[in-house]
Amino acid sequence: QVELVESGGGSVQAGGSLTLSCAASGFTHNSACMYWFRQAPDKGREGVAGIYIGGGTVYLADSVQGRFSISQDNAKNTMYLQMNSLKPEDTGMYYCAADVRRTWCSNVPRDYVFWGQGTQVTVSS
Repeated sequence: QVELVESGGGSVQAGGSLTLSCAASGFTHNSACMYWFRQAPDKGREGVAGIYIGGGTVYLADSVQGRFSISQDNAKNTMYLQMNSLKPEDTGMYYCAADVRRTWCSNVPRDYVFWGQGTQVTVSS
C-alpha cells in the first residue's frame, strides 16, 4: 500500500519561502513519477512540479519557473518542493501524488492514483 504524507505548509508573507516535503512509503517500483499539485479555493487542481524517480527528469509549471525547485532524497524516500519568492496566487492546498505506470510525468491529476492528504500554503500580501 503506497502512502504519501505531506508536510511543511504554513502561512507566509509575499516574498517569503517554504519547503514542502512528501514522504513516500510502500513503493515496490524502482521508478515512478512524483508530482506536486495545488488547489486554490474554487479552482481546479493544477500541476506545479514533478520529478521522475529513477531518471531525475524535472518538470516545472511556467507559473513557478525561477521560484520553485523540486528535489528528492532517495535514502529518505522523500520529495521536496522548495518555494521561494512566494506570491498570494501561490495560496492553496498542496498535494503530493505518485504514478508508477508511466515512464514520464503527466501534469494531469486524473493520471495519478496515489495521493497524500495535502498541506495548506497561505501567502498574504
